[in-house]
Formats: sequence, C-alpha cells, structure tokens
Amino acid sequence: MLTLENVSAGYGSFQVLFGVSLEVKAGESVAVIGPNGAGKTTLLRVISKLIDATAGEIRMEGRSLNAVPAHEVIGLGIAQVPENRRLFPRLSIEDNLKMGAYLPAARARFAERLEMVFALFPRMKERHAQLAGTLSGGEQQMCAIGRALMSGPKLLLLDEPSAGLAPVVVQAIFEVVRKMSAEGYTVLIVEQNVRQVLKVVNRAYLLETGRIKSSGSAAELLNSSEIRKAYLGI
Repeated sequence: MLTLENVSAGYGSFQVLFGVSLEVKAGESVAVIGPNGAGKTTLLRVISKLIDATAGEIRMEGRSLNAVPAHEVIGLGIAQVPENRRLFPRLSIEDNLKMGAYLPAARARFAERLEMVFALFPRMKERHAQLAGTLSGGEQQMCAIGRALMSGPKLLLLDEPSAGLAPVVVQAIFEVVRKMSAEGYTVLIVEQNVRQVLKVVNRAYLLETGRIKSSGSAAELLNSSEIRKAYLGI
C-alpha cells in the first residue's frame, strides 16, 4: 500500500532523514521505533506531505506522492493523528469528529462512521457534547484517533500516541491500536514506547539518527538483544 524508497528530508539545510526505505502492506500494522530525535515525526510529516522529501520517492497504492500537495493527501486515503492530538479545544467531541469528515465522500457516510467511532470509543459517545479541551489526555487521544477515522482512511498514521499519558492510559490506547489492526485497518505508528508498541503491531523498523538500522517482525525485534539492551533495559 505505502512504499518509501531512499527518502531523504529535512528542514532547510538541516537533514533529518537519510535514504529511508520502508513498506506498509494493506491490513498490516507497522511501527517505526527509535529514540527521541531519530526522525520519526519527520517521517510521518513527509508521508503526509507537510514537508517535501529532498530525495527518493513515496508511493501510495502505486501512485507517486512526490508532486501531490498536502491538502490532497487525505483524499488519497491517508489520515494522520498528530503528536499532542491537536484537537479544537472549544468544540465538542462530536464537532471535532465532524471536522474529520469534511471530504464530500466522508460526509455522505457521516452517521455510519460516527457510530463506528462510538463503538470503538464508548466514552466518546457518553460525552459527545463535552468540550474537547476539558477531556483528559487519554480521552483527547481517543478523540483524535476517532477524528482521523471519520475520513475513512485506507492508511492511518499515528504519531507518538502514548506521549504524555499515564501508564494505565497508555495500555488502553495500545489496546485500541490492537483492535483496529484486528479489524483490518492499515496502521503506521511511530512510537518511543518500544515494549508496548511491539506487542500490538505485525512488523517494525528501527530508526536511529535518520536511518533505518534494522527491521523485522515485532517478535524478532522484541527478542533482539540489541533492542532489549538499548530500549527495554534488559
């Protein structure tokens, strides 16, 4: 579904990604793990076309995204849940979800998608009229994921969904990721919480200093002595 081939990117003269290649197949859940500052968020920003790649090619279902402007990316089936949620705090939960369904095709299926999101996040249904800015961090993350799902994406990008959340809430968020994977959603997630994310994805890539250092099944990376020592403290 998604393919990156030798993608490099950065900000002005500062290069962050160096020849990154990866693939996400339909129905897969794939993680990009690595330390803070490795380039994980930049990787998602490149895929979403919030910044342009300086080299290499990005393809979605065989179509090159290199010349596609950012505002057309969601119409191609890519939705991103940004780091720190970025909700509209003065709008209700339901109105935030409506913002995710602004494309004409999504509007036509608004009621159906809303019920799907409410089924995935029952708490959102209970509090649908509550202002997003008054929600807890975990509830805001659920709302942000729900907003992205309202567009009916083929590929969901999750940027550090566990950031700033209490451990018990982190477990709940990753359980949602596991459920979405089980239901056939295609997910690419970047995450520092290596132990938790490798329990819910199929495959993973290790990104360090802007380069892919290793890749494999989640089980392989979870059992890798290098990763266990560097990221799991074992």
